[in-house]
Amino acid sequence: MSQQINVNIRMDRDIKESADSLFRDLGFNLTTAVNTFVRQCLREQGIPFQITLRDNYFDEINMKRLMESKHQMECGQVVVKTMEELEEMAK
Repeated sequence: MSQQINVNIRMDRDIKESADSLFRDLGFNLTTAVNTFVRQCLREQGIPFQITLRDNYFDEINMKRLMESKHQMECGQVVVKTMEELEEMAK
């Protein structure tokens, strides 16, 4: 069995509280989430997601969705709702 050590990290309080809440809902705690992240980094031999300075709004998936929506609109396959109808749906 491997020996465990303590690791201290600094984090903004609001981010930590939000993370605690999220991980609790997922059945994790912060320690388990950080260990999962580090293990995945080791498996991938890097960060397991893309880190960029650009806005991902124009990535391939979103552009495909945009084109599909544009096509539906051009074909008249749209649903028009008033603000009141949308608010009623949210109840």
